[in-house]
This record gives sequence, structure tokens and C-alpha cells, in this order.
Amino acid sequence: MNILSIQSWVAFGHVGNASAVFPLQRLGAEVWAINTVQFSNHTGYGSWRGQVFPASLIRDCVGGIEERGVMTRCDAVLSGYMGDAEIGEAIFDAAGRVRAANAKAVWCCDPVIGDVGRGVFVRPGIPEFFRDRALPAADIATPNQFELEWLTGGPVTDLAGAKAAVTRLQASGRPRCVLVTSLQIEDTPADAVELLAAEGGGFWRLRTPKLRLSVNGAGDAIAALFLLHRQRSGSAAEALSAAASSVYGVLRHTEAAGSREILTVAAQEEFVSPSEVFRAESC
Repeated sequence: MNILSIQSWVAFGHVGNASAVFPLQRLGAEVWAINTVQFSNHTGYGSWRGQVFPASLIRDCVGGIEERGVMTRCDAVLSGYMGDAEIGEAIFDAAGRVRAANAKAVWCCDPVIGDVGRGVFVRPGIPEFFRDRALPAADIATPNQFELEWLTGGPVTDLAGAKAAVTRLQASGRPRCVLVTSLQIEDTPADAVELLAAEGGGFWRLRTPKLRLSVNGAGDAIAALFLLHRQRSGSAAEALSAAASSVYGVLRHTEAAGSREILTVAAQEEFVSPSEVFRAESC
């Protein structure tokens, strides 16, 4: 499988492409990575160095790949955090070029907008870009609960509400497949966190223990893994189980080590053979 991944990059730590590329490669995928930024570390540290790349660089790199005559072999586009709406348009255009070359190619869009407790943390115009442009064109979407609520215009408090919100997100026919992460609803135990996947009118729920850690980049990894396993298995339920089990295993190792950065490399066997497998249940 060949995946065009357009995301941020950090030299130290694992977020964006630095979180998504290695797991995909470890599982045998070829990743054509285009970086939207080059930072020393993720911004959660409060200070960082580096540069945000212009949208023209993204378009140029995509054009160079296109000139190699390999777009017909591109199976998927993966996108995450966008520095501004102009970069979003460059990614939108890249997805269109890939689909023009390969009608079977899919776009997995992680609509990074914000999170519970932090609210919206991206620049003005980006949430609207995701809602109005990106998601109606994407095949797979991986919002967290806060992002699902923002995109669909209301709070999600129970399973019925979560399913209704996902259905509203899919109202235009796309995204066909949705993964909701960091789900906390009324019947979620205090010591657990949930995920919800939906496709073709079916819904699947998965619960893992809540770990005592706060790290960045896990969402980037789970979006990448969900895309890979969904395309390989053809099943949203199987993709949910495989992706969640792997990321939980990596985070469990991270918690045990007391690391502020996820142990993407040290715990890499979790991507291949998770030490604990969680099964998605129809709901």
C-alpha cells in the first residue's frame, strides 16, 4: 500500500508525520511524506523552533510526485493538523489529483480542531474548512468527541447522541467511514475511554482502560493505523480493534516508562502484535 501523508513534522518526539509514518512503515506500507512544518518539538512544550512551510511547497512536492508518474499507485491520502486554510486547500487539491489518477484511492482526514478542556486551538477559518470543504470530500474521518460536537453543532452525552451526530456528519454521503476517538458519554466508566466507528449504517464501540498520562501524537497514530487496517481488511470494526489495541499498547508502555513522548520506536512491536487485543462490539 502506498500512502501520501501530508502533516506536520517534529525533530524531537512524535506528532504528525513523526507519529504516523513509522507505524505505517513498520506494517509494510510505503509512505510518501510531505511535511507542512519542520519544528524542533511539538507546541505543547510552550516553546519550539522551526518553520511553517507555505502551501506552495506542498503543491510543489505533490507536483513532483505526479511528474514521476506514480500517482496511479497511490492508494490513500492521509492528512491531519493544518497550519492554515491555505494549506488545507493544497491538501484538498492533492487528494483530488490522487483520485483523478486512481479512482479507488481514499482520503482519510483527521479534522484537528480542538479538544475537551482546551476548546478550539487552531487558527480561524480552519474549523470551517474542515466542516465545509474537507469532510464532505473525505472518505474516512477521525474526529475526537469535541471535534464531532463542533462539526455537527451540538453536545454528545450518550450513545444515541453520538450515533446521531455521526449520522449527521455523513449526511452528504461522505465521509463514508468515521472513527470517533476520546469518547466519554454517560455510561462510560470513569476509568475507561471509548471509541466509536461507523460505516454503511453499522456502528461499533470499543472501550479501553484510561491511562494516567498526557501525551501528544496518539491521535495521529490511531488515524494512520485505522486507515491502514480499514483498507486492508475492508472492515471498520476490524480496523477499530487493530488500531485501538496497538495504540493502547504503546501508551501503556509510555505510561510505565514515565515518558512525556509516546514510545513509538521502543514499543513498536505493539503495532505488529498488540500485547492486549480489544474487540469492537456492534452497538
